[in-house]
Amino acid sequence: MTPAELAVRHEVTLAPDPRRVIVKLFVPGEDAVMARTRASGLVERITALDDRAAARLLDEVMHGFGSRHDELAATFRHHFDLVRHRVSPDRELPDTMRTLIGAFFSHEYAVEGAALCNPSMVEHPDQSGLSDGQLRVAVSLRQIGEGHLSSIGFATAVIGPGGDLDLTPRHGPLVVGARVSAVHRRDLLAAGLDEEAYDDEVSATVLGLLPERFDHQEFERTLALIPPDLLHRATAQRTVEQLRRTIADSYSVLFPAQVPLDRRVLWPNNPSESNGMEDARFVRVTGEDGEPVYRATYTAYDGRQIASRMLGSADLTRFEVTPMRGPGARNKGVALFPRSVEGRQVALCRSDGETLGLTTLDGDNRWAEPVPLLRPGRTWSLIQVGNCGSPLETDAGWLVLTHGVGPMRQYAIGAMLLDLHRPERVVAELPGVLLAPAEGDRDGYVPNVVYSCGGLLHRGALWMPYGASDARVGFATVGVAAILDAMRPV
Repeated sequence: MTPAELAVRHEVTLAPDPRRVIVKLFVPGEDAVMARTRASGLVERITALDDRAAARLLDEVMHGFGSRHDELAATFRHHFDLVRHRVSPDRELPDTMRTLIGAFFSHEYAVEGAALCNPSMVEHPDQSGLSDGQLRVAVSLRQIGEGHLSSIGFATAVIGPGGDLDLTPRHGPLVVGARVSAVHRRDLLAAGLDEEAYDDEVSATVLGLLPERFDHQEFERTLALIPPDLLHRATAQRTVEQLRRTIADSYSVLFPAQVPLDRRVLWPNNPSESNGMEDARFVRVTGEDGEPVYRATYTAYDGRQIASRMLGSADLTRFEVTPMRGPGARNKGVALFPRSVEGRQVALCRSDGETLGLTTLDGDNRWAEPVPLLRPGRTWSLIQVGNCGSPLETDAGWLVLTHGVGPMRQYAIGAMLLDLHRPERVVAELPGVLLAPAEGDRDGYVPNVVYSCGGLLHRGALWMPYGASDARVGFATVGVAAILDAMRPV
């Protein structure tokens, strides 16, 4: 049996659904190359409507779109508040008119209208109502819409017993998480300033005044304590702006507990990820208190630069977002180990863009210069190699799904084994590919790609979700014993 025959594809797939939409702010004119808002003129035309015409038009909008979204009228009123300055301050508008103006400054966005891909799979926080051999799983999804804008979505499934896979239907209006007050960390702020080479008297003063943990209000109060003599320096305002930009990289998002996981959308929430949140690699880890928590790494993209970010959540309802700092967190593809190894927090990475490496978190919360694990070398991976999610712990070692890029930019999935106690040591490697684009996988938004952001082990089987050419998400399984037997010592 060749390695490519080890993986068994399942017939069940997830396809992009253009009906899965959210409501976004829309300001006419601001999508042009030379942004010049036409908001004032639009507001004048709307407010020129008489009360009956406005009420009738709002009723039509609510009838046509109300069933597609939760709290639609509240969203319209929020969007009105964002453009309220376009209305004369001495003019009092009735609630109907304010809501209607908000409707004109709104539009639907199909979060996966272009593509659905790059999934990861973790144990779901709710394991109630299952039979023996079953496991409920949460599947994270990279969903891509108009303008190649990525966000993070979810699906739910039950796997087992055996090779059974039952996907939960994804129905109902989507909900974007609400940004809520976050607790910031001084060490991450210091690491971010260091990366941007902001080490001056202003930054040092602020870091010296801040406690280890602080909220946004305390941060602003601390800025107000900067001595005037320092604020008069030529570079002071630039440093203060950088402090605020660095703080903005950390935030929290909350979903209503009653909203099912498959209706939750993690949407870009700050400038560094304004063009997308890409390739989330979720893993279930043991927290400091011994309880299981969820972590995920993803790539933030602002249209020009990429940056590594970390998500943390106890139950996939509230998410804490923090930046990842240091040379090991550069580039894409950071994947956390599910536990510490010999007292170290370690992760896989690809900081040079083409080599799979191992990085360790140091005492200053910076990911250190990585140790190379795997370089491009086989015919199917001469362009680059990387990981396909967090390592999976087996008695034989850490099982790592890898990816390689070969001729015609074809992506395939392989595997390797790392030492349980010294993960910088490669124990064995699969001599060929585990999963390559089959004829039915080759065509899509990005052709000739199979790619995963992480699988899990369940009752002796490796369950691996994968994106097929960004056209759909498929699922494959392989026996853990079989894949280990097929590996060759390095």
